[in-house]
Amino acid sequence: GADQSKDRPDLVIEVFWTSGGIDKLAIYQRLGIDEVWFWIDGRVEIHSLRNAGYERVARSRWLPGLDLELMCTFLDRRSVHMAKRDFREALRGGT
Repeated sequence: GADQSKDRPDLVIEVFWTSGGIDKLAIYQRLGIDEVWFWIDGRVEIHSLRNAGYERVARSRWLPGLDLELMCTFLDRRSVHMAKRDFREALRGGT
C-alpha cells in the first residue's frame, strides 16, 4: 500500500475539463512531486521530475506496466465500476 506517513504524494493526476495546463508543473516541482499525469482530451501525458525539471516520458516510473492508451479507452463509461470491470476484462484478454 501507499506510505501514508509521507507529507507529499509521489504521483499527482490532473484532469483538465477546460483549458488550462501544464503551467502547474512549476508548483509541483517546488513541492517535490515525483510524477505528474495530465488527462487532457482523452489522453494521458506523464511528466517525471528530473534534475532540471519535469520531462515528458512515455511510461510511468510508479506504474511502469500500465497501458495508458488501453486505460484511456475505458474512461468514457457511465460509471467507475463499469470502467474498472471493462478494463479488467480487456486485461484478461476478453472483448
